[in-house]
Parts: sequence; structure tokens; C-alpha cells
Amino acid sequence: MMLQARNCSIVAAVLMLAACGGKQVDYVPTSYPTMEIRKSDITLPLKYSATLKGTSDVTIKPQVSGQLTEVCITEGEQVKKGDVLFRIDSRDAALELESAEANLLAAQASESSAKLEYESTQNLYAKKIVSQYMLDNASNAYKQAQASTAQAKASADRARVNLSYCTIEAPVDGVIGSIPVYAGDQVNAGTYLTMVSGNAKMYAEFSVNETVLEERAQAEVRDTESLLADMPDATWLFKNGSEYPLKGRITSITGTVDRTTGTLTCKATFPNPDGSLYSGIQGTVVIPFAVNDVMVVPQNAVVRLQDKSLVYKVGADSCAYSTIVTTVGISSDRDLVVTSGLEVGDVIVTEGANNVYEGQRVLF
Repeated sequence: MMLQARNCSIVAAVLMLAACGGKQVDYVPTSYPTMEIRKSDITLPLKYSATLKGTSDVTIKPQVSGQLTEVCITEGEQVKKGDVLFRIDSRDAALELESAEANLLAAQASESSAKLEYESTQNLYAKKIVSQYMLDNASNAYKQAQASTAQAKASADRARVNLSYCTIEAPVDGVIGSIPVYAGDQVNAGTYLTMVSGNAKMYAEFSVNETVLEERAQAEVRDTESLLADMPDATWLFKNGSEYPLKGRITSITGTVDRTTGTLTCKATFPNPDGSLYSGIQGTVVIPFAVNDVMVVPQNAVVRLQDKSLVYKVGADSCAYSTIVTTVGISSDRDLVVTSGLEVGDVIVTEGANNVYEGQRVLF
């Protein structure tokens, strides 16, 4: 019996040495998990880094020079359109308006006198008391007075506008950004005062590879409007990985491709009813991209060797042989799409691929 058991052990050892092309292999007590390649549908998350910005961010700058007398808002404050943000010393502007209005009154009085003179001259001319020359002079004087009145009115209107510029109001609903100025500062036309971020909606701008959109655009859906309508909802991920609860939509795609990068610029717009999103927040736009009838393998099945990707395909002799594959650059949390290197019906190692060596028996 002992001899028979020993002979069985020798036979088993010989069989093990003969397996897998005659190479000596280590005995593995359990087989590796495998799967047969089939085609299926999968949704891949396209991820793009982006920075949020209000859909109506407005930079606030004065249109007149003067001393800033009052800062009426604070950083981060929510404001409504028409709320007063800043006040600039308006005394000079008020005096200019007063002077312009006085000039307007004088011009109007001169016009009235010229009108009376012209009408009187017309009556005298009709009675042939004055000449045509005197009538023409009276007409010209009246027209000149009318022009002077119009000019004085324009000056008064300009002075009134300049006075209104001394009170700076919010042009949109939104949130106040940083305020680098203080009451008492001397400001000039064009000095940066703050930014009002219109935050009812926020958009994230990012670049998309043109091939992605080409694959998305079907033959019957080629125009931009239809393509946008066909795009899936977008998700916003904060830098800490948390997900914004409201979905966004891709609302614009540039009509030209950047020749250097081969990308198009897109904007995803997200609703912001409670104001929890702010301009300048960095994060990720995630767009689910559905691909159909493709070969899908687990990420654990793919071994990365420098610039190559390979999987271990199980041969008819139950041994593993490495095969270089091409995968799509986009992946789900656990799966990859293989575009070449495998065929439907192939069997591959799905777990522990990093521990498998060439020609190792993996099925027992």
C-alpha cells in the first residue's frame, strides 16, 4: 500500500511537470476566479475638472471718480437687484447738476424771447413793414436759441446721470464677493469695488474631447440643439467627494475645436435655489456616458506594465497566458471597456491577475 501511494505521488508530480507546456509550476491549491468574455452595455462616468461661476457674475466698478463715502454691504451678503452697494461723494456732481439746470433755464428763457421776436417779425413781414432779411435773421436767432436749449438740456441730463453714478446699485440678484476698498478711499472710474455673483444658477465650464461628442451625436442628431437635448443630466462632485443633490444640464457647446488640445468647451448649468453653491468652488462634472454592445472586464483583471495593459487569458490547457489589450480611457468604478486583444468566448482571470505568471495553471 505504501509503495502504491508513493507511485501515485510520483505520477501526480510528473503530470504537474508536464502541464502548461512542460514548464515547472508551483502547485496552487485553489483555482483563480475567471470569466468568459461576453458583450454587454455599460454606463461610464465621464469626469471633468471645473470651477463654478454664477451665470450672471457682474464686476462692480464706478463710472465717476471721487471719495468713497459709504460701503453699504459686506462680503458674502445676499443682495437684490437695485440694492445700494456703495456711495461716492456726490457734492461736486450735485453742484454740476444745479449749474446745468440753471443754464437750461436761461437757455429756455432765451428761446422763449427768440420765439416771440420771430413771431412778431412774421406779423410785420406779412404787413410788409419789415424786409425778408429781418425775417430771416429772426428765424435764425430762434433756431439758434432752440439749439442752445437742446444743448443745455443734454448737459443737465448728463449731470443728472453723473450724480446717479455716485450711488452704485446691484445690477442683479446675487452674492457679494470680496471688497478690497473702504469708506474714505479715493476711487476712479474703473476701480474694482467687488463682484456680484448672480447665483440663482451656476455653471461649470470644462473641455470635452471631440471624439466623445462625435460618438454621442447619432446620424439623425447632428445639430447642437438636438445634441444638447440628447445629453444626459450632469452631476457635480465637490473636492471632498460629496455629491451636490441637484442635477445639471449641458447648456452650451462651442462651435469650434481647439486645434492644440482637440477639445470643445462645454458648460453645465446647475440650479442653486438655496445659494449653497458659490463662484470659485472647484470640483468635478460627471456625465454618464452609455456605450452598448462592448466587451467589459473587471479592473482587477487588467495588469498595467508601463504603457501596456494586459490580461491573462486561460488556454485550453487551463494555463494562463498574457494578452495585451486596448482599453477605453474612461472606466466605471470597477469595470473597463476592452476594444481589442480579446474575443467573445475567451476566458480570463478576473482576480489575482497581478500574482499570475506566464503559463501558470489556474484551473484545477
